Amino acid sequence: MTITHLVTHSGGFHADELLSSVVLTRLYPEAEIVRSRDKAWITPGEGRIIYDVGGQFDAGARIFDHHQKPNPLREDGQPYSSFGLVWAAYGRDYLRALGVPGGDVEAVHAGFDRGFVLPVDLMDNGAVDAGAAGPLFSGLTLPVLLESLKPVFDDRAAGADDRAFAEAVPIARAFVEARIRRAAAKLRAEGIVREAIAAAGAGRVLELPMGMPFRAGIEAAGADQLLFVVHPRGDDWALTTIRTGEDTFETRADLPAAWAGLTDAALEAASGVTGAKFCHNGRFIAVADSREAILAMAELAVAEAAQA
Repeated sequence: MTITHLVTHSGGFHADELLSSVVLTRLYPEAEIVRSRDKAWITPGEGRIIYDVGGQFDAGARIFDHHQKPNPLREDGQPYSSFGLVWAAYGRDYLRALGVPGGDVEAVHAGFDRGFVLPVDLMDNGAVDAGAAGPLFSGLTLPVLLESLKPVFDDRAAGADDRAFAEAVPIARAFVEARIRRAAAKLRAEGIVREAIAAAGAGRVLELPMGMPFRAGIEAAGADQLLFVVHPRGDDWALTTIRTGEDTFETRADLPAAWAGLTDAALEAASGVTGAKFCHNGRFIAVADSREAILAMAELAVAEAAQA
């Protein structure tokens, strides 16, 4: 069936129908968005998908509202918003439309649902408040930022809400698709990291062909012996530490304290490595001008870590 209309409610908008529109307009770019509360539009019909309005949830009839009682819930009892319902029904097709490899679709779909869709669902239903992010960051959550694109209270020009919605969709799209690209890239990186770990054997230093996310791949492989990672960085080479978790700056091993904050000749003298160029004061990254130099620095860093 050809989808000709994407129907959501008129008036002010929230993040859930805005983000649903991102998914649906990618899949049905020729369809017209209709923002209406007219019964004739918000009743299931030929060629339309209805979301965040209509008082029903019936994926077979292509209507995805969550405001009715009882409201649709996830298997774990957490509430859906229209975004979660649309993502469950159309998210996999959306990922394929973005070029995510077939073998990665399920993993990206589940990860995006857990890390991006669910928080939107919870905030839209009042199950979580933006204030949970703390007073400094509560105004910077994505739902709050997207809703700040609505017209101000005294902009009563005809069509103001619809114009603001149309302008907000591409902004919301940029966030969604950037997140999807990063998730897909992370899975590609894990494959590269697995191959590099196999090549490293029992070595304590992992050499990668370029900078990329590596910690998840290292943990998935159980490569606990690894302490540092090296890779080319433009015309130079970088030596980096491996953090022990996603939400910490603690590392498996730090670079030598004697290198901290040094550059060029001072770092060459402290390390004894010709071509050493820079070591961050935080001792989590160092740079050298060649592969040979960075591997020499890595060897020294491993030796010092072994004595700690």
